[in-house]
Amino acid sequence: MSVGIPIVRAWPQPDGAPLTDPELTALYGRAGRPHLRVNFVSSLDGAVTLDGYSEGLSGEPDKRVFGLLRMLCDGLLVAAGTLRHEGYRAVRLNEQRRAWRREHGLTEYPTLVVVSGSLDLDPAQACFADAPVRPIVLTRDDAEPPAGLTDVADLVRCGADVDLAAGLAELRRRGLAELLCEGGPHLFGALTAADLVDELCLTVAPLLAGAGPGRITAGDASAPRQLGLRHVLAAADGVLMLRHTRGDRVPSAGSAPAA
Repeated sequence: MSVGIPIVRAWPQPDGAPLTDPELTALYGRAGRPHLRVNFVSSLDGAVTLDGYSEGLSGEPDKRVFGLLRMLCDGLLVAAGTLRHEGYRAVRLNEQRRAWRREHGLTEYPTLVVVSGSLDLDPAQACFADAPVRPIVLTRDDAEPPAGLTDVADLVRCGADVDLAAGLAELRRRGLAELLCEGGPHLFGALTAADLVDELCLTVAPLLAGAGPGRITAGDASAPRQLGLRHVLAAADGVLMLRHTRGDRVPSAGSAPAA
């Protein structure tokens, strides 16, 4: 892709050289085993949105890494509320990224996985109606789907209140070992509480959003969990990109070689 705003490695081993897409791909890599990576963007003061949407915090460098992380995953996990509010479209990749996936033994596109207890979903939304791979919806045992939803998505029933551990186990049974979660905050909070998060990739936008917006995580309180810093990237527009992983679940960077 054409790179407008350079991204460099700030830590460890900073060298000031702009990173290419293959170098970024190698830095993030695939784990080679079941792994849940969470990706968020926030302001300096911790806001998850600007004017109500995450788009207001995201610039070109964040979108570049955002696309690469989608290329690396088997399944893209998102809460129904985020899907509706952010207006998710079909999960598609350009030819270069599809070729990378083919070369590394992956399907051309990751599978969209939606978490919805109520099944308040619109089967005509592009993320379902135009999906290149049939999406999966994790839901409650007794949730009633709206007309047409089962025509465009598979339902996986995960207990009385969407047991996320059981849902992820079923996804992995279906071959979706490496998952990327894009939110929202309540799903991130629930995954943390269930001790399912292996990695957090956080883009920090260089602005103060002020009081009002929520944090990147929400929901009931849960035990703190220590993560280790793996790298810090810096973009020329002042954006920082942090990658943290659990010490007991560190992926080998570059385990899926860059194209």
